Amino acid sequence: MMQPFSWPVRVYYEDTDAGGVVFYANYLKFFERARTEYLRAAGFEQDQLMTEAGVIFVVRSVQVDYLKPARFNDLLQVTANVTLAKKTSFMFKQQVIRENTVLCQGDIRIACLDVHSMRPKAIPPLILETLAHHEQ
Repeated sequence: MMQPFSWPVRVYYEDTDAGGVVFYANYLKFFERARTEYLRAAGFEQDQLMTEAGVIFVVRSVQVDYLKPARFNDLLQVTANVTLAKKTSFMFKQQVIRENTVLCQGDIRIACLDVHSMRPKAIPPLILETLAHHEQ
């Protein structure tokens, strides 16, 4: 995972609005899928983190720039790269790309919470070490 992480996403009809382009909120879903696959590729399954480590990751904040539209049946690449890893949160820089053209990009802050209290909790050391190692 030393190279920038990228996950393929196909645009389905259900992802588009009446104008035939991807509905703006669906880019957040594409980002979510790529972050989940990033963690999986790093060896961390979120359901296991809930049951074994007692933590969940939640979106704390999002800043997104929509640059160009994606359309039905486009094959996109969605990147997910950690830019900062702290004790209880980390930042992702993400992009949606079609044929080397950035369509959408965002900065997403993820917080680590205790699964029971829903209060901030330290990211488990192995995960934090892995995230910090992959910071770009």
